[in-house]
Amino acid sequence: LLMKISVVIQTLNSEKFLERVLQSVKAFDEIVICDMYSTDKTIEIAERYNCKIVFHEKTNYCEPARNFAIQAASHEWVLVVDSDEIVPDALRKYLYEFIQSPDTLNGIWIPRKNYLMGRFMHGDYPDYILRFFRKEGSYWPPYVHSVPNVQGKTIRIPKQRKDLAFIHLINNPLELRLTKLNTYTTKEITKRANHNFPLGAIFYAPAYRFFKAYILKGGFKDGKAGLVNAGMDAFYKFTTIAKIWESRVNPEDIDPDLRT
Repeated sequence: LLMKISVVIQTLNSEKFLERVLQSVKAFDEIVICDMYSTDKTIEIAERYNCKIVFHEKTNYCEPARNFAIQAASHEWVLVVDSDEIVPDALRKYLYEFIQSPDTLNGIWIPRKNYLMGRFMHGDYPDYILRFFRKEGSYWPPYVHSVPNVQGKTIRIPKQRKDLAFIHLINNPLELRLTKLNTYTTKEITKRANHNFPLGAIFYAPAYRFFKAYILKGGFKDGKAGLVNAGMDAFYKFTTIAKIWESRVNPEDIDPDLRT
């Protein structure tokens, strides 16, 4: 008996890339669209591909709806795809071969190719994401940038296998990236409620993020775009720590002139 795979895609006004995304996954056994009440042509496009369509209330980020979307899938194995990600055909074949094995594990971390200023970002690669796993027993925490909790062991596709990597279609304009940075770093406050960040953290944590993206992961190969990308990565960490500090200010530490 051949195992089957459901593809799960969350959407909100996703018409820009959705046609290309659905073309890349149409050979899977099922496509589930979890829509947050789009007002553009998202649903019209999904219907043309005979997708199973379910609806979830609109949220500012996708994680709170992940479990709802995954539970709407019919098959044991689930591949979670963003509405701006292409699944290469080589990856599809790899996943089907993987689940037919009698000693199959329970999940796969898949590399992803990201782009900035029209260039592939070596500094972001392999950007591993856990997006393929058994539906049963899996749970996705409702926090920004969280990863699913998967029962059992998982593996990582070797980073050298770039032919198996997701292609992140969005060529992130800096204005959009800054908007997302502001939203996501605010969500980090709740996610990191139990984390302590001493004074030095705001220096060494962003510095390490920059060094990792620009030097260790080869961002220097990407010219100006690589430098900007590493800087944005460091700024994300800086802003996260700053917002966490701000959220923990005690009332007695507020300047008397500001007290009511």
